[in-house]
Amino acid sequence: MSKIPPAHTPVADVAPQPAPSIAEQIDAMTDPSFMTSLARGLAVIQAFSDARKPQTIASISQKTGIPRAAVRRCLHTLRELGYVDAELNNFALRPKVLTLGYSYLSSTPLTVSAQPYLSNISRTLNESSSLAVLDEDEVLYVARASTSRVMSVALNAGSRLPAYCTSLGRVMLAQLSPVQLDQYLARTTLRPMTEHTVVDPQRLREILAGVRQSGYAVNNEELELGLRSIAVPVRGASGTVLAALNVGAQAARVSVQQLENEFLPVLIRGAADLSILLP
Repeated sequence: MSKIPPAHTPVADVAPQPAPSIAEQIDAMTDPSFMTSLARGLAVIQAFSDARKPQTIASISQKTGIPRAAVRRCLHTLRELGYVDAELNNFALRPKVLTLGYSYLSSTPLTVSAQPYLSNISRTLNESSSLAVLDEDEVLYVARASTSRVMSVALNAGSRLPAYCTSLGRVMLAQLSPVQLDQYLARTTLRPMTEHTVVDPQRLREILAGVRQSGYAVNNEELELGLRSIAVPVRGASGTVLAALNVGAQAARVSVQQLENEFLPVLIRGAADLSILLP
């Protein structure tokens, strides 16, 4: 009689199923209090997040799976409310949409408290530092102190990056339970961002185990060539990891050894100071 495998059995050999579209996820909600039209409107706004140019109804429909007619109604409503502007069939977000995120940034103790600490870390190390949380399997930046641009993509509060190939993300993934990590790997495609990116699930598990034991994560050109970073967890009063704090630097002038010997102590002190202020 075969044994039932434990919950932490690796799932790397299971062929990943195609992820459901945003529209399918919305339509699958059976809660009678769930407002489908609101969910579609928010999905339309989010469809602009990775675009640097105006979007059409067709492109948003393709990204989200929401029918074009519904996308058109959402955009019309958002335009009437001042969140979207349009020129012919090209739509772009207006500055008013920033108020949706500002409510979170201005009312959350974590983000309100973090900026002075990030600024101090950046002044001490003369490098950019960031605070992020894990949100929907991605790293979500909630605060940042920038001294120089070390990435080809500009990072600000609200920016998102993959969790599996970032120091911030690995710090937070390392805190997941075995079951949660299995689920994350089952629904996440590990794409190579550079030639150094770890895309083998078992190797990633080993790295995360090391992060959990050491208390910090180093990224060595896995997200972008020429970029190294180091991150530590930020814990609340109960010891729960609420966020991650990191510093990024150009690989040409900062070695991994420097990150661990010079940057890590500064980050640990900053995370400890910040943790005192958190619930």
